[in-house]
Amino acid sequence: MNSRPRRLVRAALPVLFGPLLLLACTAGPDGEAGPGSDPAQAPAGAVAQVCDKLPPGPAEAPAGAVKIDPAVTGDLAAKTRSSPAGTTFWLAPGTHRLGDDRYDQVNPKPGSTYIGGPDAVLDGRGINQYAFSGDAADVKLQHLVVQGFAAPHDEGVVNHDSADGWVIEHSAVQDNDGAALMAGTRQQVRGNCLRRNGQYGMNAYSSGNKITGLVVEGNEITGNNTGDWEARIDGCGCTGGIKFWSVDGADVRGNWVHGNRGTGLWADTNNNDFLFEGNLIEGNDSAALVYETSYNAVIRTNTIRGNNRADGRDYVDRGDSFPVASVYISESGGEPRVPARTDKVEIAGNSFENNWNGITLWENSDRFCNSAANTSSGSCTRLVPEPGQCAQPGIAAGPLHADCRWKTQRVEVHHNRFVLDPAVAGCEEGCARMAMLANFGTFPAWSPYQGEVVQDAITFEQHNRFHHNTYAGPWTFVAFEPSRVLGFGEWQGAPYKQDEGSQFSRTGGG
Repeated sequence: MNSRPRRLVRAALPVLFGPLLLLACTAGPDGEAGPGSDPAQAPAGAVAQVCDKLPPGPAEAPAGAVKIDPAVTGDLAAKTRSSPAGTTFWLAPGTHRLGDDRYDQVNPKPGSTYIGGPDAVLDGRGINQYAFSGDAADVKLQHLVVQGFAAPHDEGVVNHDSADGWVIEHSAVQDNDGAALMAGTRQQVRGNCLRRNGQYGMNAYSSGNKITGLVVEGNEITGNNTGDWEARIDGCGCTGGIKFWSVDGADVRGNWVHGNRGTGLWADTNNNDFLFEGNLIEGNDSAALVYETSYNAVIRTNTIRGNNRADGRDYVDRGDSFPVASVYISESGGEPRVPARTDKVEIAGNSFENNWNGITLWENSDRFCNSAANTSSGSCTRLVPEPGQCAQPGIAAGPLHADCRWKTQRVEVHHNRFVLDPAVAGCEEGCARMAMLANFGTFPAWSPYQGEVVQDAITFEQHNRFHHNTYAGPWTFVAFEPSRVLGFGEWQGAPYKQDEGSQFSRTGGG
């Protein structure tokens, strides 16, 4: 699971209606998105302005529900044990507590429903590790505040064991250690406040990599990674608003993802068939969105603004010229042999406003299945079942030569708007860049991808295409390798031939 965006060592036409509510919220008088807007404040009327505005739960217990008394410590867990599957529990207003052992927790039965009354809080008091655990399917949580739990690193408070079919709605899961939520197959996460958790708002990981049909819609995801885990475990790749691991099918729509320490949304290692649509992603320290060693995604009609500023400054301060990005496509691309709603990575109809940089398409020449440079340890591509197959002599030619790499291929970037004013973004150098590049392959000694093999492939051979975009600001373009910095005319001209039909203005970024 340990992986992060790397420096040198990471379908159809867009639907331009409905999700554009987010873009309209940031629009100025002329209908264009307002690039100077304050990323700390959501625009009036924006979707997912959820935290502190959650609708209250029912003031009385629903018919047939079991009432949970906040004055009785452990009442919730005890009544769950004594009630049959399918029971509805109503948590009366007040602060509910579990026992005094760290493993005191609620183990739902299949089909259980937990509904909070107005101001109902389940508080772990920094004692209990988990709130809701076990393998029971089709559990619902609604109108509940869950806080103060001490989940360990990489573990979660709600749905700790990644059971299937859970629905979490209109709840605040906040101020916990670890992740607010884990995820299972068919999980629906709608209209929640996931904030100020120690590691993630959600860690979408399940043993066996079996998550499918995940829906994350209309949530506010903010202030997560209070534990600053990247600083504590260098290179852990284990932080951000949400991390997705080997999820096959996810819709991530209409969320407000802001102010997280690290990346906003990060899909890492063999994810497939993702839709990121109509989200407002802003003010995150690192990238807004990372799609890493994964396949087939649609990224459309999102507003992406004010991201990557902390990360960008850090790179400049240490003299690293790598173009850290607001949307970072790292060893990921379209693959028709992996079933999905698209056979591309399509980035279309998005508004990029005053992020440190724009989009980077990257492929690490040394990172492939069975290479020690593959930080997703033990993982192979979706096209090769066993890492041991990716070895000499078979990897030197034929299908293994192609399929042992996670390829940045079939990426189409079109009809996006990129605006950058260095004064607003707070940068003097190392910003306003778009990129498509790889490193010179050197490792391991038996690698068939040494030299310029991957640099040539990502730049000229893997059907990566930018077209019909609009750029305002001092944008430059990085191609082939980090030192090859191009002007717009060079980027459009031979041999790169990118951004056909696009418009460029050096001014107008403010």
